[in-house]
Amino acid sequence: MPRSKKGKRGSSKPGSLRQEVLQLQLSSKASLKGMKNGVKGESGASDDELMSDVLSHYSSTSETASVLEDGTGGEQVDELTAQEETEDKLKQCIDNLMDKSAKTRLAGLESLRQAFSSKMLYDFLTERRLTISDCLERSLKKGGAEEQAAAATVFALLCIQLGGGDESEEGFKMLRPILTAILIDSSASIAARQSCARALGMCCYVSAAEDGEDLIKSLALLENVFMSSYPNREGTLPTPKPGSPGLHNAALQAWSLLVTLCPASRLTVLLDLHLPKLQACLESSDVNYRITVGETIALLVELGRDIDEEFEVEDSEGLCRCLKGLATDGNKHRAKNDRRKQRSIFREVLHYIENEDFTEERIRFGVESVYIDSWMRRRIYDAFKEIMESGVRHHLQFNPLLRDIFGLGPPLILDAAVKVNKISRFEKHLFNSAAFKARTKQRSKVRDKRADVM
Repeated sequence: MPRSKKGKRGSSKPGSLRQEVLQLQLSSKASLKGMKNGVKGESGASDDELMSDVLSHYSSTSETASVLEDGTGGEQVDELTAQEETEDKLKQCIDNLMDKSAKTRLAGLESLRQAFSSKMLYDFLTERRLTISDCLERSLKKGGAEEQAAAATVFALLCIQLGGGDESEEGFKMLRPILTAILIDSSASIAARQSCARALGMCCYVSAAEDGEDLIKSLALLENVFMSSYPNREGTLPTPKPGSPGLHNAALQAWSLLVTLCPASRLTVLLDLHLPKLQACLESSDVNYRITVGETIALLVELGRDIDEEFEVEDSEGLCRCLKGLATDGNKHRAKNDRRKQRSIFREVLHYIENEDFTEERIRFGVESVYIDSWMRRRIYDAFKEIMESGVRHHLQFNPLLRDIFGLGPPLILDAAVKVNKISRFEKHLFNSAAFKARTKQRSKVRDKRADVM
């Protein structure tokens, strides 16, 4: 919508405002005579009172314009000062990663995690990415369990900040061996292994999405972790070791994120191999792992239907019967919140398996929204949210990588007038859906190229 004339006057200089006020006086007197009692009948105001309101409005507009003009330079100086202060703090945090004290290194990692989650720091990090990568590698190799877990998370955030280009790919190739070593080390702490699983999945998704060889290696590593939860030859689920359901959960979530990148030929193999085994894991004793298994089954079925409209799950009746049981589970031995969460998720999974019905979710950030309208889209969004937590909305607004993944286009530059003229929810939904479909087609072309490698 074009701006109104009044909106343009609000941005003009005080000299032109005075001329407009004089013109308005003449035009307003004429119009007030023509209206006679029409305005008075509605508002009860006299001609003089109306003119007083008009003059008061333009007087305040003039003052506001002059204040804005005087304050613009000061605001720019304040922004530069704030940016310099932020960069100085970040430099200190990076220095702290090389400190002898484990406590100081942990504090530095936590500060970097918060900064990387809540701000866009591409220029700053591009110049220092090798230094930071070296520090993170040292923490992963020589740090304790808590330090290893924190370093893996910060590395995933670094890849997201660098945007999936050559810089993040270089970092991924550098740190992938140590992430892999910790992940498969049964003597390492569960927390560190979980964090490495998430980092491996996210960094591969962001940095090596077009490299079929890296994708296959990462998928195989993650599979080896969560497949230990699969039933044995007798069909019995193994007794979980302490902490193992959490590790299986993280590995399965990271794996399902990477599955969204696989070409059709690879997907067919994965569906045949994993769907029957995952169905058995719905009987797991851990509620969070059961939920992740259910969501992964829904995702795989969705991807299967994308390949072949006639795709059907083997023993779909048995699967639906199991899902119905979980969707109505009233087992008193389970915590009330666990039962409520489980029932909600499995109702959604059941509705999708039976009717291809997905419960759409709207994520708002700034004046924009993104619609989560498929299991694939939900897995991708949840993966970023797991690592960035509340900062995911800031990155949706300003990070070119996330905006590209969700089909949002370049970051918006808004002024006050644009913020007022928001497009309708339906228009946003159509735009988001069209953009995501276009991106999916583009990624399908990349999948076809990767198919040759696989």
